[in-house]
Amino acid sequence: MSPTPNATELNARGIGHLPGLLGLEILRVAPDGVQSRLALRPEHMAPNGFLHAASVIALADTSCGYGCVARLPEGARGFTTIELKANFLGTAREGVIECRASPLHLGRTTQVWDAVVDARTGRIAVFRCTQMVLWPK
Repeated sequence: MSPTPNATELNARGIGHLPGLLGLEILRVAPDGVQSRLALRPEHMAPNGFLHAASVIALADTSCGYGCVARLPEGARGFTTIELKANFLGTAREGVIECRASPLHLGRTTQVWDAVVDARTGRIAVFRCTQMVLWPK
């Protein structure tokens, strides 16, 4: 397996892309998963003033995706998300939301990752995604 990217490298990777535009911050990358956060701004909200579901999905999917990058099998060239699901359990209007992503299955052709997104006010969402591991042709 190639060296595991650290949080600084993954944050730099997001600059100029959706994670950077939204302000996602990777805090920790380890074999057991990824921790991240998003300081909420008005542009993360839906027109009704509550947290937009897409903001939560972006945090969870990015965290799981970066976890997948860190755990790719040796020789793999990347991954792509093939399925995701989220259950929304709460919301936030201000402050910070935090995500913990952890691997459930680390196979040669697929990885399955779970994430939980929390705020000071409680649990925001639970998330699961399946990643297809991409190999050179």
